[in-house]
Amino acid sequence: MSTQTTAQPTPTQTNATTRPDPSAIPLPGDHGSANLSIRPFEFHASDEELADLRSRITATRWPDRETVDDDSQGVQLATMQKLAEYWATKYDWRKVEARLNAFPSFITEIDGLDIHFIHVRSKHENALPLIVTHGWPGSIIEQLKIIGPLTDPTSHGGTAQDAFDLVIPSMPGYGFSARPIDPGWNPPRIAQAWLTLMKRLGYDRFVAQGGDWGALMTEIIGVMAPPELLAIHTNMPSTVPPEIYQALRDGNGPPAGLTVEERRAFDRLDLFFTHGLAYAQQMGQRPQTLYGIADSPIGLAAWFLDHDVLSYRMIARAFDGEPEGMSRDDVLDNITITWLTNTAISAARLYWEAMPRTSSGFGIERNNVHFFEPFGVSVPTAVSQFPDELYPVPHSWAERTYPKLIH
Repeated sequence: MSTQTTAQPTPTQTNATTRPDPSAIPLPGDHGSANLSIRPFEFHASDEELADLRSRITATRWPDRETVDDDSQGVQLATMQKLAEYWATKYDWRKVEARLNAFPSFITEIDGLDIHFIHVRSKHENALPLIVTHGWPGSIIEQLKIIGPLTDPTSHGGTAQDAFDLVIPSMPGYGFSARPIDPGWNPPRIAQAWLTLMKRLGYDRFVAQGGDWGALMTEIIGVMAPPELLAIHTNMPSTVPPEIYQALRDGNGPPAGLTVEERRAFDRLDLFFTHGLAYAQQMGQRPQTLYGIADSPIGLAAWFLDHDVLSYRMIARAFDGEPEGMSRDDVLDNITITWLTNTAISAARLYWEAMPRTSSGFGIERNNVHFFEPFGVSVPTAVSQFPDELYPVPHSWAERTYPKLIH
């Protein structure tokens, strides 16, 4: 079994069963939690767990090769077999584990659930507190690379004025946070928990950042706009105008009068909603059905790789030995932490929590798409764009969405 310096984060009873509107959520306290302690945490997978992982990989029963010469049928057999060979024979989880345990890591109970987080204070005075939230299929491992530059900027070409105190939580059901056993841990509730976490850490002012699901949580925090929140930053902003949603729903092509920048964004969104949403629809409607991703490492890896067409192609190039922004280890780190913590299904349930069963809510499906819909953020907002995000955000949409856009 895995060994840790605090109790294994296990499923903890929760009480909420409704899906609250973020604009109606009160500012957080400690939600009546009986345990406000913050416990140090380390994770050490056992040799038996790692041997079992390798054994399952090598025992994979492979399907036939796809009947086409492209990826139109899904993750290609050759890609998965290259991944499996590297994962079983060359990948070193202990290196990742050492990196994780090198940073101060903790568990605290919020609203009845154990929440894991990394907390690194800068050596510089007056560092700005920052909470950063990951997405799916991601984890806190993705944020390890930013800890040094953000908390110790003078060692990375910056100045002391660039310094942050960094808080990186694992979302409920992800990684080392507990797996909820009752419904109700939806995006607004997670956002509220993050406010509680920052308050518990003693921060009376902070900023928030996120991408993917983390962007959604961050924007909800921006809607709540508690006095201690100074600003938010997102690299996957919710800026898509209603008329663009309508055109995407109808499938009749882009509206007339779009600028070149807006048309580029429309085309990328159309590609994603046409060819990249199957994973979200399945997890949003029937996450429990995905037993294969909990029982088979290769099943889990294939599911993670195929979350959208463009991402899959970048990952496939990495395993083909072609230059890419991410390495094979970058890909396998997220898959392996999910496998070792048995959080594939609990993480998938976030989509179910966010998928509306009525005409309102946080939707993902083709005909009720709300994931990129503006929320009404009122606090100062900065937006970063990178070439391979799901859609390139036009300046016009960002300016229309965020009244206090600062970047």
